Amino acid sequence: MSHPSYLITSISNSGSAPENSFRKLQNAAACPSAPYGEMFKLEVPSLMVGTLDSLMTLSDELGKTDSIIESIVRKVEKSSMELAGKKATELTVGGVPSTRYIQQFAWDYAKYPNRRPLKELVSLISSGVSAIDEELKQLSNSYGDKQAALQDAKRKKGGNLMTVDLNDVLEEKVVKNLKIFDTEYLKTVFVAVSKGQVEVFEKEIYSLGGELVGYGGPDWSRMPNGLGQPQNFGSQVDRHQKKGSPVVPGSLEKVMADNDSVLYTVTVLKGMYEAGYYEGEEFVPGTKIDLLEAFSKILREKRYAVRENFTYDPSQQGKSAMMMEQLQVEVDNMRSGLTRWCKTHFGEAFVAWMHIKVIRVFVESVLRYGLPVDFTAVLYKVASGKETMLVNALDKTFGETAKDDDDPDDEEYHDFVLIKFEP
Repeated sequence: MSHPSYLITSISNSGSAPENSFRKLQNAAACPSAPYGEMFKLEVPSLMVGTLDSLMTLSDELGKTDSIIESIVRKVEKSSMELAGKKATELTVGGVPSTRYIQQFAWDYAKYPNRRPLKELVSLISSGVSAIDEELKQLSNSYGDKQAALQDAKRKKGGNLMTVDLNDVLEEKVVKNLKIFDTEYLKTVFVAVSKGQVEVFEKEIYSLGGELVGYGGPDWSRMPNGLGQPQNFGSQVDRHQKKGSPVVPGSLEKVMADNDSVLYTVTVLKGMYEAGYYEGEEFVPGTKIDLLEAFSKILREKRYAVRENFTYDPSQQGKSAMMMEQLQVEVDNMRSGLTRWCKTHFGEAFVAWMHIKVIRVFVESVLRYGLPVDFTAVLYKVASGKETMLVNALDKTFGETAKDDDDPDDEEYHDFVLIKFEP
């Protein structure tokens, strides 16, 4: 949504009545002979001045604070628009459009006491907006996580055998005919394979992980008399002298297929124990190697989908659909709540932004025109495409410094306070 742009301008009253300054500003750029915009009086409260050094320091900080608060206002507005989609409506400030709020601005003395030191006042405003930014991050992250969970549930529900919840597609009579092991030494895993990989998978399954398992043992041919007798072989035994795959021969079973993929079961060795041994008089304990995880990693590298941690449970059928419905309700509720939050906090952030603009006008005016505080500020609602003409008209009326055409930065300086505002 496009919004009009504004210019906030102040000039010194030079001891005359503020009404005279107001008329000069109007005649300069907002009258029939200079129709460059619509002008509104901007009431700047009597704020605490402090020292010149503190004002100069604050002037630098205010520019940064202004930009930070603007970015947060934009962020809240963008979040609201994205949440609402095509149903997006213009956000309001205190129940009125932002343009009306700007043009009818009145300082909020209850929220921002004007007799507090300026530095404290700016800190009060910026900390309030920072809290809004932090809360938006937390709410957006929570909403994003819930959306991701919903998308994942939808992917599983509508996916093929590589992603779908197997409890929703497997029939009990099919599972009963499968040889499924889950013992101390053996584990049956479900593996989904795309149809384009089926032929290769069936050929190589029994050789996959051929370097994982050590099937070697003592060389009994050298000592046949010791066969079956307790012997202390220790480090002389090389289990990995003979290696092989952890897949149990003949265990591959085809379970079912859909349009895209085929589901198999295959039984593998869960782990392998590397025996302990003696080093002199000291016994070094054995270790157990997890073959299942290593074998699953090899399958994943081949782009075979290992359906890990799956245990068939007929009572779980349909629960994924219920979970998805629950997630959808939660996402919808969070979207509604976050939309309401954005509408409320956009107004709060915008009010803070406008107050920072007014403080900037006050500080810049005091630095430019000196003490006692005596200036008039107005707000120009710039006519479309006429900002340059409006600024030139103000320079012509109130400018006293000759411009140097060779100075590229000279165009930024004016003999009056000028602050752009593009809500």
